[in-house]
Amino acid sequence: MDAEEILKGLNSDQRAAVLHDHEKNAQLLILAGAGSGKTSVLTKRIQYRILCGVEPEKILALTFTAKAAAEMRERVQKLFPNAGVRLCTFHSLALYMLKCKIPNGAGGEYPAYELLGFKKIPSPTESSEREFSQALSKLKLKVKVSRENLFSDCYGAAVSAKLQPLREAVLESGQVVFEDLIYSAIQLLETNEAARNYFREQWKEILVDEYQDINPSQYRLVKGLLGDRKQLFVVGDDDQAIYGFRGADIGNIERFCEDFKESTQIRLEWNYRSVPNVLYLANDIFKNKPIHLRKMLRAGNLNGSGGNPLYKENRKPEIWVSDNPVEEVQKIILSIKEMRVGYDLAWKNFAILVRYNRQRLYYEQALRDYNIPVAGDVVETASESGSEKESASPEVTVEDGVHVETVHASKGLQYAVVYYAGLCEKLTPGECTGDRKARKKQLDEERRLYYVGVTRAEACLFLLYCKRRFWKGKLRRFRRSRFLPRESKNVPVVKMPVVLFKVYVAVTVLAYMLMYILLLPFIKLRYGRNFDAWLERKIQDFSKFCMRRLRVDLTIEDQAQLGKVDWSRPVFVVGNHNSFADIPIVFLAIQKTVGFVAKKSLSRIPFLNFWMHKIGCVLVNREKGGAAKAVRKAIAERGKSVRIFIFPEGTRSKTGALGVFKSGVFRFACENDAILLPLVIKGSGPVWERRKDSGRCKVDVKVLAPIDVVECRKENEKFDPKVNLLPMVHRLMESEL
Repeated sequence: MDAEEILKGLNSDQRAAVLHDHEKNAQLLILAGAGSGKTSVLTKRIQYRILCGVEPEKILALTFTAKAAAEMRERVQKLFPNAGVRLCTFHSLALYMLKCKIPNGAGGEYPAYELLGFKKIPSPTESSEREFSQALSKLKLKVKVSRENLFSDCYGAAVSAKLQPLREAVLESGQVVFEDLIYSAIQLLETNEAARNYFREQWKEILVDEYQDINPSQYRLVKGLLGDRKQLFVVGDDDQAIYGFRGADIGNIERFCEDFKESTQIRLEWNYRSVPNVLYLANDIFKNKPIHLRKMLRAGNLNGSGGNPLYKENRKPEIWVSDNPVEEVQKIILSIKEMRVGYDLAWKNFAILVRYNRQRLYYEQALRDYNIPVAGDVVETASESGSEKESASPEVTVEDGVHVETVHASKGLQYAVVYYAGLCEKLTPGECTGDRKARKKQLDEERRLYYVGVTRAEACLFLLYCKRRFWKGKLRRFRRSRFLPRESKNVPVVKMPVVLFKVYVAVTVLAYMLMYILLLPFIKLRYGRNFDAWLERKIQDFSKFCMRRLRVDLTIEDQAQLGKVDWSRPVFVVGNHNSFADIPIVFLAIQKTVGFVAKKSLSRIPFLNFWMHKIGCVLVNREKGGAAKAVRKAIAERGKSVRIFIFPEGTRSKTGALGVFKSGVFRFACENDAILLPLVIKGSGPVWERRKDSGRCKVDVKVLAPIDVVECRKENEKFDPKVNLLPMVHRLMESEL
């Protein structure tokens, strides 16, 4: 077995994560967007490290549920049967640590729990809140103490002294709650040098799943085990931090780069679950968050789950407004029945998501009233004897039924069709209480919860707003949720002569460029080392601005092909050329900023010259020649990070037909063992050069499958870019026009 077998099927970002070198690049934070394959990255990382010679017993991987740990263990052991990796929850790890025997330096050893004063082996049990509250009330404390935080060291000396009898009772009986285990393990690491050395020696590498959900005590446990070492590999998504009410601290992810100064950060942004239009909505939810944590989800699965035709339609999320719950339910029922038959979907492919449990009960009963099976219901089957009197009918749990879930319960799940109900104020988002700071914190979590709900949808998403409904015993009127996208108003298109329209577009676009040139010094000061990330986002915003001003309706097909590109290698993008508008169109199609090869005369356009240099364009003088030399110089300067867009026709087509290709870009691709990414643009000619009026234009872009010239060379030792690659790409692009 070699590393390539483990890395097979991973995109370039996932691959970089699995191959991460802690010694060179220190601790690693992976910001894993929804549906981006984080579990695969974690398990393949473990497999890769075992392949590299790390003893499986020296690897510790922490998850939040026993189910997740079991799933990861099963995946790891497919390649390495019986590998002794410790895959467990935080609480089971803490219990294991307390039961370990610690060497005392004199040839003997003590159970770790005895070092903390336990008289019996700790055993997790259900605590009696009533008994604890009664015992606590007798102490007459002025601070709030919960049973979960009994062993916390956050209290002052006076409070700790009063709590000591309660703590002693737990140490005497060994009857602990789960949080007692965490605090005890922390105390063991922070106060006992022998235990600290023992456990740090036991685990050389630490991996943590769902890092956004760890609480302060779990963070201290990880830090205590890690010490000042670099071997920390964590995966999380701050956009899915929805357990603040359980004590989870999103700040652990936000402060990671401060806590570990030399650390590295990798984003997993290719989503293999949802269609592009669902992801466009998801990306807009956090468009105002800090730039260094922002992610742009991109569709990475061409066929969706199972390849049903529904996924190919790439439907836009719909907003349904109903006056009352009866009208709303009837819409849902009719839609489920139509789509189930029309697309041959099973009942289990549908889900209704809600914020609160009492909403869930309502929709479950509504489905039953219409004789639609509900997943999880227990029903009786017909008796085999045919007589109900002879024997009781056996009961079964419905599996193929419509799922009705709270958004919290749906995390980690996915459905072809999602009806997200209750999109109104005080339901989604839920009611926020407390002072201004507390309300903001709650609202931020509500926004993340909304994001989780949206990203459960694979192919079809319906956002439901009901104006009136019964809630807490009363018929109430609800305002539309602030999270719902604003409905686009049918603004009448102002007609104007083509010349005047072009002047209007040119002035507004140049003004946009000028504005950010003037703001640039302040932007650099604000974003610092995150300036490149800001620029990447701003180019996308600028491209969208251009499409609005040019009145272009842009459709992008097969964007998921981009997920096959290894962006850690040189990438050359090629496309047909019809218009000046092709540049912003290309930026939106590949969702990345690339420098493009352009004629030097474009640098005379005010403000454009500044931005062309800023994004790494290569300017060439076609009259004097030397274009190849200029491109090779740019490639040499950028190395493996080179990303260049070249129009192989060399000039714009006046008819829209594909012209003759020049061989330059194909030679560059072969010289640099690059990836060649072709795309085809249809309908951009009338956007500017052949514009006939000021009405709307339709432009289609199709991303074709990337071509790896290294693989081409393996298949044909005499592979020649001009003879083999150029005509192949020309045929592929021409067939799509």
